[in-house]
Amino acid sequence: MTVPHHALEITLTRPLSASALHRAARELTLAANHDATRLMAVVPAKTPHAAARRLRHRLGARLPIDVITTHYPAADHTVLLNVAFPPATHAALTADARRAHQSLERFVEWALHRALAKHADQEIDRLDQVVRELLTHTTPAYLLSALGHALTRLPERPTP
Repeated sequence: MTVPHHALEITLTRPLSASALHRAARELTLAANHDATRLMAVVPAKTPHAAARRLRHRLGARLPIDVITTHYPAADHTVLLNVAFPPATHAALTADARRAHQSLERFVEWALHRALAKHADQEIDRLDQVVRELLTHTTPAYLLSALGHALTRLPERPTP
Protein backbone atom coordinates (compact mmCIF):
# COMPACT_ATOMS: atom_id res chain seq x y z
CA MET A 1 0.00 0.00 0.00
CA THR A 2 1.30 3.43 -0.92
CA VAL A 3 1.31 6.09 1.78
CA PRO A 4 0.06 9.46 0.52
CA HIS A 5 2.39 12.44 0.54
CA HIS A 6 1.31 15.88 1.78
CA ALA A 7 2.72 19.23 0.70
CA LEU A 8 3.28 21.37 3.79
CA GLU A 9 4.31 24.99 4.10
CA ILE A 10 6.39 26.07 7.09
CA THR A 11 6.38 29.69 8.24
CA LEU A 12 9.39 30.53 10.39
CA THR A 13 9.64 33.11 13.16
CA ARG A 14 12.89 34.44 11.66
CA PRO A 15 14.98 33.94 8.50
CA LEU A 16 17.36 30.98 8.44
CA SER A 17 21.04 31.23 7.72
CA ALA A 18 22.31 29.19 4.79
CA SER A 19 24.05 26.78 7.17
CA ALA A 20 20.92 26.29 9.32
CA LEU A 21 18.87 25.59 6.21
CA HIS A 22 21.50 23.11 5.00
CA ARG A 23 21.48 21.27 8.36
CA ALA A 24 17.67 21.06 8.37
CA ALA A 25 17.62 19.89 4.74
CA ARG A 26 19.77 16.90 5.74
CA GLU A 27 16.82 15.72 7.86
CA LEU A 28 14.11 16.39 5.25
CA THR A 29 14.19 17.81 1.72
CA LEU A 30 13.12 21.46 1.91
CA ALA A 31 12.54 24.27 -0.56
CA ALA A 32 13.01 27.83 0.74
CA ASN A 33 11.67 31.16 -0.45
CA HIS A 34 14.03 34.04 -1.30
CA ASP A 35 14.67 35.11 2.32
CA ALA A 36 14.37 31.68 3.99
CA THR A 37 11.36 32.63 6.12
CA ARG A 38 9.05 30.12 4.43
CA LEU A 39 9.81 26.55 3.52
CA MET A 40 8.04 23.78 1.62
CA ALA A 41 8.27 20.07 2.39
CA VAL A 42 6.55 16.93 1.16
CA VAL A 43 5.87 14.49 3.99
CA PRO A 44 4.53 10.93 3.72
CA ALA A 45 1.68 10.20 6.15
CA LYS A 46 -1.84 8.80 6.15
CA THR A 47 -3.43 12.20 6.89
CA PRO A 48 -2.40 15.86 6.62
CA HIS A 49 -2.65 16.11 10.43
CA ALA A 50 -0.21 13.22 10.85
CA ALA A 51 2.13 14.76 8.26
CA ALA A 52 2.19 18.10 10.11
CA ARG A 53 2.87 16.35 13.44
CA ARG A 54 5.66 14.30 11.87
CA LEU A 55 7.20 17.41 10.33
CA ARG A 56 7.10 19.34 13.60
CA HIS A 57 8.59 16.36 15.44
CA ARG A 58 11.44 15.98 12.93
CA LEU A 59 12.31 19.66 12.50
CA GLY A 60 10.87 21.46 15.53
CA ALA A 61 14.16 21.41 17.45
CA ARG A 62 16.18 22.48 14.38
CA LEU A 63 14.01 25.30 13.04
CA PRO A 64 12.18 28.30 14.54
CA ILE A 65 8.80 27.01 13.29
CA ASP A 66 5.88 29.38 13.77
CA VAL A 67 3.11 27.70 11.73
CA ILE A 68 2.77 24.63 9.52
CA THR A 69 -0.05 24.59 6.98
CA THR A 70 -1.15 22.27 4.23
CA HIS A 71 -0.19 23.82 0.91
CA TYR A 72 -3.24 22.54 -0.96
CA PRO A 73 -6.78 22.78 0.43
CA ALA A 74 -8.61 19.54 1.22
CA ALA A 75 -11.68 18.43 -0.71
CA ASP A 76 -13.84 20.50 1.66
CA HIS A 77 -11.71 23.60 0.87
CA THR A 78 -10.08 23.66 4.31
CA VAL A 79 -6.41 24.14 5.11
CA LEU A 80 -4.81 22.51 8.13
CA LEU A 81 -3.19 24.99 10.52
CA ASN A 82 -0.65 23.48 12.95
CA VAL A 83 0.49 25.89 15.66
CA ALA A 84 2.59 25.04 18.73
CA PHE A 85 1.58 27.45 21.47
CA PRO A 86 3.91 28.35 24.35
CA PRO A 87 2.94 26.46 27.55
CA ALA A 88 1.20 29.42 29.22
CA THR A 89 -0.85 30.20 26.11
CA HIS A 90 -1.72 26.52 25.67
CA ALA A 91 -2.89 26.30 29.30
CA ALA A 92 -5.02 29.45 28.99
CA LEU A 93 -6.61 28.27 25.74
CA THR A 94 -7.27 24.82 27.19
CA ALA A 95 -9.00 26.37 30.21
CA ASP A 96 -11.11 28.63 27.96
CA ALA A 97 -12.02 25.66 25.76
CA ARG A 98 -13.11 23.62 28.79
CA ARG A 99 -15.30 26.49 30.00
CA ALA A 100 -16.89 26.62 26.54
CA HIS A 101 -17.36 22.80 26.61
CA GLN A 102 -15.29 22.39 23.44
CA SER A 103 -12.10 20.63 22.45
CA LEU A 104 -9.05 22.85 22.20
CA GLU A 105 -8.94 22.34 18.42
CA ARG A 106 -12.61 23.29 17.98
CA PHE A 107 -12.25 26.30 20.29
CA VAL A 108 -9.22 27.66 18.40
CA GLU A 109 -10.90 26.96 15.05
CA TRP A 110 -14.02 28.86 16.17
CA ALA A 111 -11.93 31.79 17.48
CA LEU A 112 -9.98 31.94 14.22
CA HIS A 113 -13.19 31.93 12.16
CA ARG A 114 -14.58 34.77 14.30
CA ALA A 115 -11.37 36.80 13.93
CA LEU A 116 -11.33 36.31 10.14
CA ALA A 117 -15.00 37.29 9.87
CA LYS A 118 -14.35 40.41 11.96
CA HIS A 119 -11.38 41.31 9.75
CA ALA A 120 -13.50 40.85 6.61
CA ASP A 121 -16.23 43.08 8.03
CA GLN A 122 -13.68 45.77 8.94
CA GLU A 123 -12.16 45.61 5.45
CA ILE A 124 -15.59 45.97 3.85
CA ASP A 125 -16.33 48.99 6.07
CA ARG A 126 -12.94 50.55 5.22
CA LEU A 127 -13.47 50.10 1.49
CA ASP A 128 -17.01 51.45 1.77
CA GLN A 129 -15.64 54.65 3.33
CA VAL A 130 -12.97 54.98 0.64
CA VAL A 131 -15.54 54.53 -2.14
CA ARG A 132 -17.88 57.10 -0.55
CA GLU A 133 -14.96 59.58 -0.38
CA LEU A 134 -14.11 58.93 -4.03
CA LEU A 135 -17.74 59.45 -5.02
CA THR A 136 -17.69 62.96 -3.56
CA HIS A 137 -15.29 63.88 -6.40
CA THR A 138 -16.65 61.90 -9.36
CA THR A 139 -19.66 60.03 -10.71
CA PRO A 140 -20.37 56.33 -10.16
CA ALA A 141 -19.85 55.68 -13.89
CA TYR A 142 -16.36 57.25 -13.91
CA LEU A 143 -15.40 55.46 -10.71
CA LEU A 144 -16.56 52.11 -12.09
CA SER A 145 -14.69 52.73 -15.34
CA ALA A 146 -11.51 53.66 -13.46
CA LEU A 147 -11.83 50.61 -11.24
CA GLY A 148 -12.25 48.31 -14.24
CA HIS A 149 -9.24 49.93 -15.91
CA ALA A 150 -7.10 49.51 -12.78
CA LEU A 151 -8.13 45.88 -12.30
CA THR A 152 -7.18 44.96 -15.86
CA ARG A 153 -3.67 46.36 -15.30
CA LEU A 154 -2.89 44.40 -12.12
CA PRO A 155 -0.03 41.92 -12.40
CA GLU A 156 -0.97 38.24 -12.38
CA ARG A 157 -1.39 37.05 -8.81
CA PRO A 158 -3.73 34.75 -6.94
CA THR A 159 -6.93 36.20 -5.57
CA PRO A 160 -7.82 35.52 -1.95
